[in-house]
Amino acid sequence: MRIDIITVLPELLESPLNHSIVKRAKEKKLVEINIINLRDFTNDKYKSVDDYAFGGGAGMVMMIEPVYKAIEKLKSEREYDEIIYTSPDGEKFNQKLANQLSLKNNIIILAGHYKGVDQRIRDYLITREISIGDYVLSGGELPAATITDAIVRLIPGAMSDEQSALSDSFQDDLLAPPVYTRPADFNGWKVPEILLSGHTSKIENWRHEQSEARTRRLRPELLKDEGEN
Repeated sequence: MRIDIITVLPELLESPLNHSIVKRAKEKKLVEINIINLRDFTNDKYKSVDDYAFGGGAGMVMMIEPVYKAIEKLKSEREYDEIIYTSPDGEKFNQKLANQLSLKNNIIILAGHYKGVDQRIRDYLITREISIGDYVLSGGELPAATITDAIVRLIPGAMSDEQSALSDSFQDDLLAPPVYTRPADFNGWKVPEILLSGHTSKIENWRHEQSEARTRRLRPELLKDEGEN
């Protein structure tokens, strides 16, 4: 898999994408992640990639020309399954979407910045717009890193225990059950006896019940209506 991230602030992505599971996936050649500096695609002597909005108003807008040049150069080298723009008004990013994107071969992520991007970029160049939540950040670099991390950990071989990803929260529309480790008794706070029993089927049933209860309590909107197919 290859993920190309176009950004005006490459340094914001250096640390998040060079540690932990993402780093190991890169070292194993399971994923190639490239950070493209948008300023390399402008002829402006000051390397500007933004300008004032037509019609006035506060804030600067990312210009279409450097974005177009960056995307066209990438597309001239390979085909892309998705060209994603990180935007507060995009579709909400969730585990199902991460699962879908993890099956793609080549993805471009355009990290938004300033007041946003020229609308023509969204109309003619972008295939998908994604939001990581109903709030506004200083730029799209952190959302791009979030999306990348969520995708990469799902690639077979990225995690030492592949079953771990399958039991993550939201994989089955349920929150993960509580987990415990040693010691079994700390300050009188004890691990549930069922987890010490060795009865695998009973433990799995307990975990599923705990997941349902936790989801019902904390995120009831995730549970489907009983009459829904």
